[in-house]
Amino acid sequence: MARRTEHSEAQIKAMVLQAAKTLVTEEGVGALKVREIAMEIGYTVGCIYKVFDNMADLILQLKAITLDDLAAQLAQIPTTLPPEQHLLALMQTYLAFARQNFHRWQMLSTQRLTLEPLPVWYQEKHAAIFQEGELFFQQLAGNTTAAQQQQAARILWASVHGLCSLSMTEKDNPTRTAEIEHDVLRLTQSFIAGWLATV
Repeated sequence: MARRTEHSEAQIKAMVLQAAKTLVTEEGVGALKVREIAMEIGYTVGCIYKVFDNMADLILQLKAITLDDLAAQLAQIPTTLPPEQHLLALMQTYLAFARQNFHRWQMLSTQRLTLEPLPVWYQEKHAAIFQEGELFFQQLAGNTTAAQQQQAARILWASVHGLCSLSMTEKDNPTRTAEIEHDVLRLTQSFIAGWLATV
């Protein structure tokens, strides 16, 4: 257990976020309690609220870390892949991230934030995920507009996310996992075919 004099506010903030991330990863967002975090890091609840405005602020920061982790995995996909393969790889990587980080991924869409409007920096992180999928639609733009390309990317992301939300549970068995992977692949391929038919 840490002693209160050992850490700066920045270090305490990092410790809180790490403890919160571990709690959500292992038990889900319902386990996220300030007292539990305080006990884990050896500081008081009051110390936590010196580095975070409130629980909504803490959850926002935790969601931002999840978006960063997802973006890092998506960025590992080679940009040299042909457009269709790159888009398929994005969707498969998204599914893999959701499956491997189920509670954190679930938190992105199920944990509503009371902060309105959301900070610009957070909106930019969220938008960056969608932008990863826009490259395909830009490369095969045909006679479509930039707005149509952006809309198509968002529709596909939302469709894959919705399929995952409806189909995936914390304890998927291997057979069910393979079925979800197949469904995501088929959905993406169908969407690509429909897009190519319109450009």
